[in-house]
Amino acid sequence: MAIFVTGSTGYLGSYLVAGLLSEHHDKLNLLVRAKSGQEARERLWASLQLHLSFPQFIDFVNSRVRIFLGDLTAQGFGLADDEYHALVDTTDSMIHCAASLNRKSEKQCLNVNLRGSLEVIQLARRAQNRHGLRRYSHVSTVAVAGRRQNEVVTEDAAIDWARSDYDPYARTKKFSEHMVHQLLPDVPRTIFRPAIVLGDSRRPETTQFDMVQAFDMLSRLPVLPLRPRDRIDIVPANYVSKAIVTIHQKAEPAYGIYHLSSGEGSQTYQELTDALAAQGGGRPPVYAPVFGKPFSGAVNWFAKRRGAVGYGGSLLKVFWPYLDWNTVFDNSRVVAELGEAPAKFSTYAVPLLKFSRENHFRYPARPWPADAAAERPLAAGSAGA
Repeated sequence: MAIFVTGSTGYLGSYLVAGLLSEHHDKLNLLVRAKSGQEARERLWASLQLHLSFPQFIDFVNSRVRIFLGDLTAQGFGLADDEYHALVDTTDSMIHCAASLNRKSEKQCLNVNLRGSLEVIQLARRAQNRHGLRRYSHVSTVAVAGRRQNEVVTEDAAIDWARSDYDPYARTKKFSEHMVHQLLPDVPRTIFRPAIVLGDSRRPETTQFDMVQAFDMLSRLPVLPLRPRDRIDIVPANYVSKAIVTIHQKAEPAYGIYHLSSGEGSQTYQELTDALAAQGGGRPPVYAPVFGKPFSGAVNWFAKRRGAVGYGGSLLKVFWPYLDWNTVFDNSRVVAELGEAPAKFSTYAVPLLKFSRENHFRYPARPWPADAAAERPLAAGSAGA
């Protein structure tokens, strides 16, 4: 029996897979979109090399990982009947992490976050009916709380169907949570809502750069159109993954929903920029919140341009509502569960920015080793193409 994990080739998904393989003994069923077993392994290696050496990776893949070559958004993941039945029969718990983070594309969010989640929930339903499911863990987002400002939001007060959403991403993630509760009422289930996941408090390396680039652009401005005492809820990926893995593996977690956030410990913009200036040797910016609306308009104009300027404008346009809402999410549940609070962003922001800038906001991925076999058979019982 195994843990079924979606999103294993994504940023947070790679942390979850690495944590489960390194700290626990369960086997894993991984859904990977690829045309062959070798392509699937290479995609996994590109994702997991942030966490594992190649010998460790190969050992885990050959001994504890079962790869299913499929598509999250296809009926039955596009698997042959015998492969799908094997997935149902061997899955005893699930972590659904895959999602479209494209906040601008309603089509993509609907297809991946709703259609894909429904396929995963249907798998959970069949596994529960067949032999029982130990736990269904669903990775959502604090953005399900919708349009807020100047609030501290608790888990049970986050969903308000009368409240508008910022974007298609938040809207589809909110409805995905609703589907979990409605369609899996008899399954032990846990909802995880990460805040802004940015960097790793233990090391500067990252493979996710969109939000880093947005912060990099803001950090270069001599004048910031933000309120200096507003707080921003940022949490490192290693804390988020530790929470999900630890709580998923518990027999009886204390709660059904967890905010994976910095909560009341969230830092203000003033605290962040003062810390960055002190560590980087620069000067902190001047805050001018009166320029907030003109700045937002300028960002929208730049987002329509081409090239680097247009890309930068698009990033800021996407993230601006979340920079301007001064909303944090109570994290007392997860702190009590783990016995520790997340590291503050200011303690690791400078190394993160330095690494990102030096590598031009691209991860220097290592290719599949030339001396490794070009094509190895999938682990025993793995799904074929």
